[in-house]
Amino acid sequence: MNAKHWSSLCLSLLATSGAIGAPAAPPALANPGFEADGTGVAAPAGWQSAGTTDANYTEAGGRSSALRLTHFSAAAFDVETRQAFANHGAGWFTFRAWVRRSAGDNQSTLEVRCGSHTERVHVPVARPNQWLQVVLPYEARKKNCELALRTVAAGGEWANFDGITVEPGRPALRMLGADVSSLKKSEDFGGVYYDAAGDTPRSALRVLASHGLNTVRLRVWLNPADGYHDLDELFEMAQRARDAGQQVLVDLHFSDTWADPGNQRKPAAWANYDVAALRQAVHDHTAAACRGLLERGVTPGMIQIGNELNGGMLWPDGHTWNPPNWDNLAAFLNAGARAVRACSPNTRVMLHLANGGDNGLYRWWFDNITQRGVDFDVIGFSYYGFWHGSLGDLQANLNDISARYGKDVVVAETAYPFVLGDADGWGNLVGLPSQLVAGYPATRAGQAANQRDVLSIVRAVPNGRGLGVFYWDATWTGVAGNGWNPADPTTGNAWENQVLFDFDGRPVPAMDAYRP
Repeated sequence: MNAKHWSSLCLSLLATSGAIGAPAAPPALANPGFEADGTGVAAPAGWQSAGTTDANYTEAGGRSSALRLTHFSAAAFDVETRQAFANHGAGWFTFRAWVRRSAGDNQSTLEVRCGSHTERVHVPVARPNQWLQVVLPYEARKKNCELALRTVAAGGEWANFDGITVEPGRPALRMLGADVSSLKKSEDFGGVYYDAAGDTPRSALRVLASHGLNTVRLRVWLNPADGYHDLDELFEMAQRARDAGQQVLVDLHFSDTWADPGNQRKPAAWANYDVAALRQAVHDHTAAACRGLLERGVTPGMIQIGNELNGGMLWPDGHTWNPPNWDNLAAFLNAGARAVRACSPNTRVMLHLANGGDNGLYRWWFDNITQRGVDFDVIGFSYYGFWHGSLGDLQANLNDISARYGKDVVVAETAYPFVLGDADGWGNLVGLPSQLVAGYPATRAGQAANQRDVLSIVRAVPNGRGLGVFYWDATWTGVAGNGWNPADPTTGNAWENQVLFDFDGRPVPAMDAYRP
């Protein structure tokens, strides 16, 4: 693919968001809020019940009105509540539904069946009293279709459905991504990757691309102790991603090491800079990253100015507390944004925080930033369910923040373990059953379900504002020498049980969550 074609592809994918291919007239459902005929054991008016029919009933406790549909039985059950409907034209439509379910052995889904073709969305797990909204897009290929609400569960499990609506169009995630910042170092120290079946080593980037991942995220440090994650590595890895057909999100840390809510240490070379010099350094470093990519035929789809900026950056000058230096922080962020605009006007600028379920944090931070006129396009969230609240907390925050500031949103980091075991002799960050999220065991299937449901939550952000999801450090397998501390080669990585390749270097099922 030549540079001109690559640039056009990047811009067409990243310059827009929202519904795709919206037709004019959505179909109509009868009794979509289950209110028509009161409570009782039976299919609600306009619906039919199949399977364990006595597990299907309406009851009080609806999300926004009096009633809800409930699936429950004291014994194992498989029940379906369904309704046929007619399409009034070809194109894409989307059902939205408020849902919740218990966290045990429970597979609850919404399905649209049009002839032999079925589209499906699973009901995610949140806290027991927390409703979630899911979306189910489908293409009206036939005049007559069917919507089915189904629960297959062990005895004592339950699911609720309420407030079903249908709208024209199709919400689609533009960025199906993975952070692969560890990959270069892993390969240099002997890391090997395979596809699901073969025994011949393959490019990890091409394996990811074959599973539907269209974007990679690459972190950049200034002068790291081990020489990895610098600008030269960015340029090399970005060209490799381009050759694999993938876009690039650049993650500028403005540090020689990890930058996160607990550490925003200045690069050693900038240690004695005053605020004006720091502002210029941010501009120049951002410009160097952007120009270097363009010179190598890579148009960055997005550049994030700083990483997990809860506490600001370039401490203490750009701190958000103790003491707060919001004006300095705004100046640093605007300096980076100016460099991106001048270098590549169609590259989008992202600002990124951690704690993706904390709405108070995001409102506080972005109120301060927007009041100071900071220029940015996209808001990034880190979301790890074992640290950052439930999927309901994430959804409430994504929906509120995207509407409050009129911005697209991205889950820039997420992950979940496929096992609690360890591969490199270095304790894992998540290695105990007590650390897990209810409803998502530390198994290959549990990890895949968690990733599937994070993608579902972002896809459901109203008005097409959910831009995408990135799996964090998806290639950081347990390779000796590729540890977390760039100054200490004896450290392990504490992350190999959460990546998208297993301990033998083969894809785990969570990678398939990205497939269309």
